[in-house]
Amino acid sequence: MDLWSFLWALAAYFVLLHTGASARMRDFAERLTSIRALQVGAYWVQFLVAVTVMMLPLTLYRDYAREHMYGLSNLTLSAWFGERGKGLAIAIILGGVAMMILYAVVRRLPRTWWLWGAVATVVFLAFLALIVPVAIEPVFNTPKKLADQRVVRPILSLARANGIGAHDVWEIDESKQSKRISAHVSGLFGTERITLNDNLLARCSLPEIEAVMGHEMGHYVLNHVHKLLLEFGVVIVVGFALVKTLFERLHVRVPRWQVRGVDDVAGLPLAALLITTYMTLLTPVLNSIVRAQEYEADLYGINASAQPDGEAQVALKLGEYRKLDPGPIEEWVFYDHPSGRTRIYSAMRWKAEHPETWSAPAEARKPPSQ
Repeated sequence: MDLWSFLWALAAYFVLLHTGASARMRDFAERLTSIRALQVGAYWVQFLVAVTVMMLPLTLYRDYAREHMYGLSNLTLSAWFGERGKGLAIAIILGGVAMMILYAVVRRLPRTWWLWGAVATVVFLAFLALIVPVAIEPVFNTPKKLADQRVVRPILSLARANGIGAHDVWEIDESKQSKRISAHVSGLFGTERITLNDNLLARCSLPEIEAVMGHEMGHYVLNHVHKLLLEFGVVIVVGFALVKTLFERLHVRVPRWQVRGVDDVAGLPLAALLITTYMTLLTPVLNSIVRAQEYEADLYGINASAQPDGEAQVALKLGEYRKLDPGPIEEWVFYDHPSGRTRIYSAMRWKAEHPETWSAPAEARKPPSQ
């Protein structure tokens, strides 16, 4: 989270607490139903809508105006609001379920909720990872199996050579939203899928595509999704323990907040304020965890695809919206991926040790046009 987003979010949470709006939202939810779980769900809808509205000016500038200023977005304003509406609807449903579960844990295990709540959160994150490729991505884009065999054949060959039993390559129509090139691994426990976007297909040569897919296969083979869940699980346990300690000390000192206790849903803005601050302070740690995995996947991808020039060319293209050569401290604190300079250096270091790859540059070996 960048500094302005962090400060704006803290202000939104504080406004809900200090004006008594959060308590009134809880009271309204209690009038709607006597069922505690549904009260949490009703409060969550109000809370999420309120925070979304308060964050809207910054979100509109950051995700719409600035993206257009840099020529990266293909969305009209109405289409952008449509995308935000879809995201809000998904957050209401899935976030509501998560909040119901978490507050049920808090009520039933008042002394150890921070531990079991963290376990429940990690399980829920695993569930999200499971459903993303089959239930979430299709809401925003249309996934389809890539049909161009000139691209599919070498990618599936690369997958088989690395022990991945893939039968299809997936493509999404991300060009309707953005000009960015990207690919990703998503899914868990049988729903795993390696997907590339249509910008990557349109703008990159076959060696570049192979380098990218080798990287994504590295995430799969090295079990990065599973490892990330475990690593973030530790972060969540510590965060929830801190929230428990600080929440109990703070809410009793400000009677105007009208928060009855940690199991009172009206205290959600305070919990969100504390966890947001904790996660922001941990930005260098969290970025380093992810960046280390990305670097591992880079090295795996270069070794698997043997396309160092492709890797370097893609790093240059990513430089359209990522600073290529940050300082070491800047990279450590703010980058959740290796910088373009780091990636190009790694690719050229590999190439120097493999003279058999010294041939025409990747950009010169594009697949024939259709």
